[in-house]
Amino acid sequence: MKVPLLDLKAQYATIKADVDAAIAAVMESQHFILGPQVEQCERSIAEYSGCAYGVGVSSGSDALLACLMAEDIGPGDEVITTPYTFFATAGAIARLGATPVFVDIDPTTYNLDTAKLAAKVTSATRAIVPVHLYGQMADMDGVMAVAGQHGLVVIEDAAQAIGAEHNGRRAGSIGHYGCLSFFPSKNLGAAGDAGMIVTNDAVRADKLKCLRAHGSKPKYYHKVVGGNFRLDALQAAVVSAKLPHLDGWTAARQRNAKTYDELFADMGLPIGLPSVVADRHIFNQYVIRVPNRDHLQADLRQRGIGTEVYYPVPMHLQECFSYLGHGVGAFPESERAAKETLALPVHPELTEQQATYVAGCVRECIAAAAALELTAARRVLSSDPTASSLR
Repeated sequence: MKVPLLDLKAQYATIKADVDAAIAAVMESQHFILGPQVEQCERSIAEYSGCAYGVGVSSGSDALLACLMAEDIGPGDEVITTPYTFFATAGAIARLGATPVFVDIDPTTYNLDTAKLAAKVTSATRAIVPVHLYGQMADMDGVMAVAGQHGLVVIEDAAQAIGAEHNGRRAGSIGHYGCLSFFPSKNLGAAGDAGMIVTNDAVRADKLKCLRAHGSKPKYYHKVVGGNFRLDALQAAVVSAKLPHLDGWTAARQRNAKTYDELFADMGLPIGLPSVVADRHIFNQYVIRVPNRDHLQADLRQRGIGTEVYYPVPMHLQECFSYLGHGVGAFPESERAAKETLALPVHPELTEQQATYVAGCVRECIAAAAALELTAARRVLSSDPTASSLR
C-alpha cells in the first residue's frame, strides 16, 4: 500500500471548483498585488485567529522578519527562542544582526521549556519567539509572564498552528504578533509561498503594512527601509477558498491522531506518542519517538510509507550558527528529539485502512529490529566466557 506523508492532490479534488473559481476571479480582475482579495483574506484570517488585524505577507519566514523589523531589532539585541524549530525562526533573528539565544525544549511537547526561560533574559534581551511546534501551542502563560516582567516583545511563531488553542485563546492572539505560514504543506496552504501576521495592535499593524511595501507611505515616500513582503492576490484567493474547509480538515487530523494513539496503545510498542496538553492540538504533524529512528524510516520507505524528520539538526548545531559557541550537549532535549522523532502521515485524506497499515508496519519494523538486537546480544554473550552467568 502507498501512503504518502501528504496528499495535496486528493485534497484539491474535493475543493477544485472553489479554488478554480477563486483563481479565475483574480485573473479576471487582473489585480495581482494586494487589493481586495488580500484585504478579504486578512479580515478572515484575523477573525479566525481571534485577532483584530491581519497583514498579508509573502511567507511565514518574512512574517517573522517583518515583526522583528517593526520592533527595530538589530545588532546588539538578543532574541530568545528554541533551537528545535525550522530554520526561519532563528534565521530571521540572525539576518537582522541580532543574536539568537536558545532555550531547550520540554521533551513531552517539543515546545520551549518556559521553566528555563527567565534565566536567559539579560539587559540585551528584546523579544521572545516561542514556536508552536507540530500544531500544539507553547506554554504562553509562562512566556507572557516572563515577557511582562522584563518588558519584552512576544512574537508567536504559529506557522504550524493556525487554529490551535491555549486556555481558550488561539495561536497568534496572545503575544504582540502572531506569524502564520500558508506554505502548501501546512494545514491551510496556498498554492505557493504565502503568510500572514495577526495582531491586536493597530499601530503595529499599520507599521507592518508600511514595511511590507519597502517602507513607503504614501507610495514613493520612505521614512523607513522595509522590504518586498507583499502577499499576492492569487495566493490570498486560494487561502480564502480553503479557509471554510479548515475546521473539517482539523477534525480529520485529530481523528487520525486518535486512531494512531489507540492502535499503538493496543500494540504495547516501546515508542513515544504525541502528548496533548493544550486545548486544541491541530496535528500539523503526528510525531512519534523511537530509539532507532533512521532504521525505522528506511523500513517504512521500503513499505511505501512517507515519513519525515522534523528536524534532524537543532539550530545550535547548524554550521551557520557556530559563531554562537554551542557544542553538542548544550541543549540535550533538542538534540535527543532530533535523533528520535519521526512524523507519520496524518493528513485529512488519510483513510483508516491506511492508518492501520502504517501502525502495523511500525510494529513489524520495531519487532524485527528488537529481534536483531537480541540475536546480536546473545552472540556477544556466547563468545564471552566470563558472561556465562548472564545467559
